[in-house]
Amino acid sequence: MNDSSKKITGSQALLDALVAEGVDTIFGYPGGAIMPVYDKLYDYSDRLHHILVRHEQGAIHAAQGYARTTGKPGVVLVTSGPGATNVITGITDAMMDSTPVVVIAGQVAASALGTDAFQETDLIGLTMAITKWNYQIRRPEDVEWAVSRAFYIASTGRPGPVVLDFTKNSQVGLTESAFKICTSIDSYNPEPSFADAKIDAAVRLIDSAEKPFVVFGQGVILGNAEKELAAFLDKGGIPAGSTLLGLSALPSDNPHFKGMIGMHGNVAPNVKTNECDVLIAVGMRFDDRVTGTVETYARQAKVIHIDIDAAEIGKIIPVEVGIRGNAKKVLEAIVRKMKPASHDQWEASFDEPYRIEYEKVIKPETDPGEGFINMGEVVRTVAEVSGGDATIITDVGQNQMIGARYSKYTRTRSLLTSGGLGTMGFGLPAAIGAKVADPGKQVCLFVGDGGLQMNIQEFGTIMQEHLGVKIVLMNNNWLGNVRQWQEMFFNERYSQTRMLNPDYEAIAAAYGIRSRIVEDRKDLEDAVRDMFSDDKPFLLEVRVIEEEMVMPMVPPGKGIDQIMLNRNEWYENGK
Repeated sequence: MNDSSKKITGSQALLDALVAEGVDTIFGYPGGAIMPVYDKLYDYSDRLHHILVRHEQGAIHAAQGYARTTGKPGVVLVTSGPGATNVITGITDAMMDSTPVVVIAGQVAASALGTDAFQETDLIGLTMAITKWNYQIRRPEDVEWAVSRAFYIASTGRPGPVVLDFTKNSQVGLTESAFKICTSIDSYNPEPSFADAKIDAAVRLIDSAEKPFVVFGQGVILGNAEKELAAFLDKGGIPAGSTLLGLSALPSDNPHFKGMIGMHGNVAPNVKTNECDVLIAVGMRFDDRVTGTVETYARQAKVIHIDIDAAEIGKIIPVEVGIRGNAKKVLEAIVRKMKPASHDQWEASFDEPYRIEYEKVIKPETDPGEGFINMGEVVRTVAEVSGGDATIITDVGQNQMIGARYSKYTRTRSLLTSGGLGTMGFGLPAAIGAKVADPGKQVCLFVGDGGLQMNIQEFGTIMQEHLGVKIVLMNNNWLGNVRQWQEMFFNERYSQTRMLNPDYEAIAAAYGIRSRIVEDRKDLEDAVRDMFSDDKPFLLEVRVIEEEMVMPMVPPGKGIDQIMLNRNEWYENGK
């Protein structure tokens, strides 16, 4: 029997395992059931940087921002009970958006499980449906095994959240250290090989297509397939549109990139989806905000669907060829076999819908010339001043759609937003995580007055960590997106969407954050340049038009080519 003096506690085993996994940052909040880990963390300050958030929801969203920026799992450390339940929203968000995070939550001692002990919560039961894997550590001997599996599962295949429920007895009990990085798990095949026959079938369709069109999503970014996508489009002369989460996988000025698809996407890629003869979907899941009415979505096209998750292939849209695999490897295989081609006339056909959108939507939004300031001109000004090099974070709502539409992207992983779950309050802590992950880059958050107040306490984290996050508050005194839907679909019955806002400048000042308020567009560019003049935190509050509508819009129940350009005009049937 080994001398107990050579053994370590489960808490130390956890922290050693995190270091071995390459973790350098933890986002968390201490409490009773996780206190033994925090006590040991005191000795790891030279290896693990702990970010003390002001609310556990801030921790999980910050970890998401960190993960989406770096590609590595974000790590969250919280206590049991309310500490654990406060991360549920973020775990769900991470599951929907395929974000790798590892959440470590304290739990009562194994002997007390099921007794309704103080702050006991069945976290395993709560998170079973919203995690890739969850596990309750009941013995110190299982700590290192569980951590290695957690990181492997979270970061491989289709990434996602993992929860470890860490009982208190396991934290203080002794174990021998024998950590091994997990490289495989029986019955778990995160990246299966794909058959040559599938590649050949896809190539035949692509080579014979007269009007091919690519729709790509975040799977391109998660699979590190940006170069392969660009090479595929170049060799085939194929136009492409992006989902919301796919934005930045291609630079905005890529000649084949035709814009964003979906409810508030660009007109040309939306209408051309219903004109193409071969639709190549890469790393996307045909979300309802992308397809509009499924019954009329791309029915004329033969669909090739490439995705790492077999469950997504054919789930929403019938496919001619489904290829389960990493986007990088699949695209490499296709490019090797496909014939060089050009589709100049087809690509040129995107120009007229774009011209109409520019005249009816883009120019009025980004260069109105008079009246109140529009959100679009705020985003356009930020893009021009930053040169498109800032990492853009959005909250959820009108600010999200406008921010995504009018930002410019020069590098991958430069747009972070909550897609599938649409979590208001995501933006501020996600921006914190992105700044921690890449302190050398400017990080700019677009947020509305509703979303900012959901996690405004994280100003305290910015203050304590001296993080130079740039916050662009587009304040319209409404829950703007809900107000838009109330105007359009609920007979202008504005139920509980008008907001009485606080003095944001005073709040920012209390946290040592410099700020400016802009109400006149002649002051906008100077304020944006002032914001980017250093790497200190800044709150730019822009008083924007209250009744603004995010356009274009595919209304609920309409096909992807039935598009409202403004309150009075539609783009439908090719005009």
